[in-house]
Order: sequence, then C-alpha cells, then structure tokens
Amino acid sequence: MKIYRLTVFEKNGEKLLDESIEAASDAEAKQKGTELLTKHQYLEKTHRCTSPDGKLILFHT
Repeated sequence: MKIYRLTVFEKNGEKLLDESIEAASDAEAKQKGTELLTKHQYLEKTHRCTSPDGKLILFHT
C-alpha cells in the first residue's frame, strides 16, 4: 500500500483539508479521494491528490 496526500484549499490559500490516503494503486487513491471530497462537499474547491512520487492523481482549480 502507498500513501497519497489529498489537500483542499480556499481561493485565498486557506487549507481546508489535508489527509493521507492509503491505497494500492493510483486508481484506488483517485476513487478514495473523490469519495472524501464528496463527503466534505469539496468537489468544487481547489484540490489536489498526489502520489508518493509526486504525480498528480486529482487536480481541480
């Protein structure tokens, strides 16, 4: 399992969410990240999810 990082920001730069996601693959991390964003109603906020090697899995501005 790998550790991915999901971060959500307000337009002014305030960090709303900063969570680790444990997943076996990029696809699983993307699914789990989308579920968290939906749960917290942050889908339309600026967010990113990065893999342990720095690859962007999810990104929205």
